[in-house]
Amino acid sequence: MLRDDLRTLWTEPRPPGAPARVRRDWALLAAGLAGVALEATLRENVVWRPVAVVFAVWLCLLPLWRRTRPLAVVTLAFGSVILLPVASLVAAPREPVGLYTGAVVLVLVYALPRWGSGREVVLGGAVILAAGTLCVVTDETPVVEKVVGLVFLLLPGVVGAAVRFRVSARERQSEQVRSRERERLARELHDTVAHHVSAMVIIAQAGRVLADTDPSAAVEALEEVEEEGARTLEEMRAMVAALRDRGVGAELAPPAGVADLERLVRTPGGRLRVDLGLDGELDALPPAVDAAVYRIVQESVTNALRHAVDATELVVRVAAERHTVRVSVRDNGRRTGRGRDGYGLTGLRERATLLGGTLRAGPGTDRGWHVEAELPRARSESGVHSRPRR
Repeated sequence: MLRDDLRTLWTEPRPPGAPARVRRDWALLAAGLAGVALEATLRENVVWRPVAVVFAVWLCLLPLWRRTRPLAVVTLAFGSVILLPVASLVAAPREPVGLYTGAVVLVLVYALPRWGSGREVVLGGAVILAAGTLCVVTDETPVVEKVVGLVFLLLPGVVGAAVRFRVSARERQSEQVRSRERERLARELHDTVAHHVSAMVIIAQAGRVLADTDPSAAVEALEEVEEEGARTLEEMRAMVAALRDRGVGAELAPPAGVADLERLVRTPGGRLRVDLGLDGELDALPPAVDAAVYRIVQESVTNALRHAVDATELVVRVAAERHTVRVSVRDNGRRTGRGRDGYGLTGLRERATLLGGTLRAGPGTDRGWHVEAELPRARSESGVHSRPRR
């Protein structure tokens, strides 16, 4: 398991969207160079002053590439830091070479786990530990100060890793929200468009058959096509308006629900006789459950119109119990396997699952196709709405 974790760390990519440079980078550079100038001018006990100044300016410049080249700048910076103990052995007396402004390398320690890939973090961390260990070994300060100094060196890296983890978690959460929203829109678009377009196709087919023998019936079919098309446009406009206005005014046009089932099951073209039965308290369902019941019946009716072979009747039952709402849609067509589930049934199962319910669809025991759904009623009254039947 440890080997898998190490492999995962090694293959971790860089975080996306790392900016090359921003204003605070130039502010940091200006502050660093100003600090170098002040320290070089005012501080008296600077060993090898020209070398220390050039080295400090070098360290101040490296953070400009800390996001795009985190491993390279860490290697250059701490590779140079490793040379300082060697230089201090040459200097007389043995005193640290460099300026306090060189503490700007802590920014690089933060940037390595924040912006580097897993491979860069591992290799760069090894360079940082090597430099810190060498400084601790060659320094003559007490052990406690050495430990505190090493912790102070590594602390920005811990902060950088924590920030990276937090940002990644937030991005994953945002992506999950976007994914759920895309799924919801896909379900709504499918349920709206598929039903109405299927109805228009069936009406048009019926009108074409009746055009020669019964022109008035063909005219009625065209009127029904026009009505279905207008209803489709109305629902599409409502959906687009809700998306464009971020839901503002959505309460003025509540989604279709149980109250709209009687209008829904007026089968176009008279191909199927629909027997609708409503039982129990269905006038005050929570909005999500109310809409889900409508969509389940709508998709089931659409599928029956499109796929039921030799079917003449469709039985729809919606029953409200104390804690659940049961939906049953059955046709009396020829018993066939309709292949894999399409987008519609997949969307219905997702709706039921999101509400904590279940949905089953498949061939009946003797004839036809059966859809059975069980949805829980909400335990809170805050989401309940009551609408008059249309």
